[in-house]
Amino acid sequence: MPGSEWGTATEQRFNVNLSILFTELPLLERPAAAAAAGFTAVELWWPWVDSPTPERSELDALKKAIEDAGVQLTGLNFYAGQLPGPDRGALSIPGAESERFRANIDVAADFARSLGCKALNALYGNRVEGVEAAEQDALALENLVLAARAADRIGAILLIETLNQPESPLYPLVSAPAGVAVADRVNEATGLGNARFLLDLYHLSMNGEDLPSVIERYAAKTGHVQIADNPGRGAPGTGTLPLEDLLGRLRKAGYEGWVGLEYKPGDRPSAAAFDWLPAEARAAR
Repeated sequence: MPGSEWGTATEQRFNVNLSILFTELPLLERPAAAAAAGFTAVELWWPWVDSPTPERSELDALKKAIEDAGVQLTGLNFYAGQLPGPDRGALSIPGAESERFRANIDVAADFARSLGCKALNALYGNRVEGVEAAEQDALALENLVLAARAADRIGAILLIETLNQPESPLYPLVSAPAGVAVADRVNEATGLGNARFLLDLYHLSMNGEDLPSVIERYAAKTGHVQIADNPGRGAPGTGTLPLEDLLGRLRKAGYEGWVGLEYKPGDRPSAAAFDWLPAEARAAR
């Protein structure tokens, strides 16, 4: 919605996903770029796709870049394989990928704690040919229990994300009820109650779900929200999703958490992809 004034935007708390926006810049320059665009909060996929356990120097350099930019890290993914790329998580994949996820749990949690980050997202992983779904689901629950305990140790929530079937055909969690059911199972297994649903309006719309109904049913179980327009996964106003209305519904349903901007900037610099959002609405209140 270039040039429009989102009437409810000042009531939202937005953060910028630095793994999809500002990717034209090196990782360590992105926090400052988000700050220069007026934002005070950022989130990240696991930044080191080739290593669940990067060198301390790499962790320290990113921590310093975030602190120097004066932005708050509000969300971080656990290791999820090659993302962006063919993978959609590691925790349900037997063998080396599951082991990499486990090796990453405390690394990611400790990094999050060092920056006061209170949300860790665990992508479930694709179905593997020749492996029973039940075997993958049992492994997933084991690993999610470990992740939930690590999140609890640092006072954080564990997020379970639903993706969309057209773009992630091998990913088993492609509906809001499926994502919520996994979070419920983790909470039942741990007794901690810190597993929450990551409600991504773009993915759910790609699945053809009734978004007002999903919001009404699951706002209370939602720990984080992400947005992009559909079609195209671009900025609000580049597609046809009524994002302003949907975010308003979320607020009315009691959701007061972060709204992650997880969209593609298109054929322009990322700094130019926020014209839909008034400058005064970008700094988190």
